[in-house]
Amino acid sequence: MSFVLETRSLCKSFGGIVATDNVSFKLPAGARHALIGPNGAGKTTFVNQLTGVLTPTSGQILFEGQDITGWTVRRRATAGIARTFQINQLFADLSPLESVVLAISEREDAGGQWFKPLGAREDIVNEACELLHTLGIGDVRDARVGALPYGKQRLLEIALALAAKPKLLLLDEPAAGVPESEREQILDVVARLPDSVALVLIEHDMHLVFRFAKTISVLVNGALFCEGTADEIARDPRVRQVYLGEEEVGHG
Repeated sequence: MSFVLETRSLCKSFGGIVATDNVSFKLPAGARHALIGPNGAGKTTFVNQLTGVLTPTSGQILFEGQDITGWTVRRRATAGIARTFQINQLFADLSPLESVVLAISEREDAGGQWFKPLGAREDIVNEACELLHTLGIGDVRDARVGALPYGKQRLLEIALALAAKPKLLLLDEPAAGVPESEREQILDVVARLPDSVALVLIEHDMHLVFRFAKTISVLVNGALFCEGTADEIARDPRVRQVYLGEEEVGHG
């Protein structure tokens, strides 16, 4: 099996606190995977190491078989690792179209042309329009980002991540703070993302997790507690005991 991402005995300590405890993890290409665990389980610390925000205390991170443990955030992004955040990182005064054009321009190393009129690179504008349409926000492409409903802002953040044409996309609670009426649209968009992109969802909403994920890893106290298919995790009595609770586990 081909693995897009692998960690080997990954550890991260902050003084005497062990935040990531000997985590060995493999993610197949095209995966639909969820990373779950109680508050303080170490999920964010683990993801920050994958993206280069934090440097592991020990262990290795491999991307497509290559050791990237010492790579910078930018180098990892260029190689194909993208991420969204719990709190969006958007430019409120730009439009969605301008935002995605800027992201694509950076990918194409054409960021220096940003001062030129928006239509100066027709190919980039066309790609941006198509991406916004695919994510269901083409109708607001010229609106001010800061004025958009929060659900559409979350979709725009996914669009910006996809503009980099990643091979791995880490979605950090993509529906956090989104009204119930808009959550379904986000879930539908995520479900339609191409198989060429391996997806890892970091999420507390178990209904969303079990609708999305084919496989799940559970972190507890920084360590990998268990892994398996969504069905296996839903039925695992250990997971029910330490985290989910009988009433919270299921595909509903």
